[in-house]
Amino acid sequence: MSLKNQVILITGAGGGLGATAALTLAKQGAHIILLDKSIPKLEKIYDLIVEANAPTPTLYPFDLAGATEVQYEELAVTINDKYGSLQGLLHSAVELSAFTPIGIHETKDWGHTLNVNLNAPFILTRVLLPVLHKSEQASIVFTSDSMVREPKAYSGAYGVSKIALDGLAKILAEELESSKKIRVNILVPGPINSPLRKKLFPAEDQTKLPAMDCLNKVYTYLFSPESIGITGKTIDARTFDLKKQNV
Repeated sequence: MSLKNQVILITGAGGGLGATAALTLAKQGAHIILLDKSIPKLEKIYDLIVEANAPTPTLYPFDLAGATEVQYEELAVTINDKYGSLQGLLHSAVELSAFTPIGIHETKDWGHTLNVNLNAPFILTRVLLPVLHKSEQASIVFTSDSMVREPKAYSGAYGVSKIALDGLAKILAEELESSKKIRVNILVPGPINSPLRKKLFPAEDQTKLPAMDCLNKVYTYLFSPESIGITGKTIDARTFDLKKQNV
């Protein structure tokens, strides 16, 4: 129970990698704040965590794209009032409806994707920084994509948002490094047998891809005391080796 008494907020916690992280970290003793716009999906992961005899999580229905700045601030106030501090923030929510050429990319879809993938992580991180600073140690993790290193045609607003998100994470890591309290890292999951992957590549043989729970060790590492002092790094799950991280 390496994460006992830790409070961690996870966006996109209703399914996919967000739900996987939520269950994994809850089993390590963390109290998870499950944030997603879908109440049925939140209730499903809530039940799985309770069935695992992990700390009872908190449900927080929230529309990252549609919320106002005031609603983001109210979220931060609620967390501060209830818990007093926050030890972890995982940005796992993602929006990618389809691969689209720039020339026919709808402005509405472009804006919505950037809102979920870039603007929401910025606003949420900003309003929660004071609560994270109240912890002796805290971890912020941004979920990235391997295409950031090699931008792909037709990745559209998704590709642009992930490239920008990497920049945001690295700037934030450098700004917070001197405090030695909040570490900021980037996670690249790689191709995973996830609902999003299946939606985008319906003809792909999903059985040849790693299961989502292959990320359990890296999620635990990034939010556990083992990663204290590690900041501004890009962790690729495909090459992650816990022993090497501790060398």
